[in-house]
Amino acid sequence: MKIKKITTPDELRAENVPQLMLAHQVKYEAVKTVNWPEEFPYQPKMEVALAHTGKNLLIHYRVAEKCIRAAAEFDGGRVWEDSCCEIFLQPSTPNSQHPTPYYNIECNCAGTLLIGKGEDRHDRKPASAEVLKNVERWSSLMAQAEKQPVGAYTLPLTEGDFHWHMALVVPAASLFGSGITDFSGQKLRANIYKCGDCLSEPHFLSLFPIDTPQPDFHRPEFFQELAFE
Repeated sequence: MKIKKITTPDELRAENVPQLMLAHQVKYEAVKTVNWPEEFPYQPKMEVALAHTGKNLLIHYRVAEKCIRAAAEFDGGRVWEDSCCEIFLQPSTPNSQHPTPYYNIECNCAGTLLIGKGEDRHDRKPASAEVLKNVERWSSLMAQAEKQPVGAYTLPLTEGDFHWHMALVVPAASLFGSGITDFSGQKLRANIYKCGDCLSEPHFLSLFPIDTPQPDFHRPEFFQELAFE
């Protein structure tokens, strides 16, 4: 995938990301691979658009699903158990003889955020409070409830017909310890996910297929390349 570089106003806010994607004709990709259909067949609708400004990665998720939940009370919590969208990013390290750390950036429908770094699912290093604070977020659910800023509220498990959006402005510094200060010209390996481990219908969708017996998003061998303009 190619990630378009776009220009933005001096004051870049997460709530403006959806309009920026539209104005710059950024393509939305369907996150629809059901990797474990026998055990987890439910397929909510999710689309994602990615762009960057150099200093920031812009993400816009569009989701339609039958149940929502945001029980994680604080950044760094168990957001994957909620209505959650995720992007995992791995900087390229040519000719490396060692596993390259990758970053999991996970955000629930209320805007509560988790970022970690490591070579696999074990012994992951969590992002600092400062790193998390600098990721700006906008949630359509929180905007409708007039609860701003996002990331400080919870939602109970609720059944219905929900359509929600989440926009993120992710500074390059969020990939802490990577040495990346600008996304321009970078090539990162990645996968993008929609999950909800503790919803009434648990689901585990991915943009790129994963070939494992059980749900496991921490599998960088199935990442594919994102080429940043």
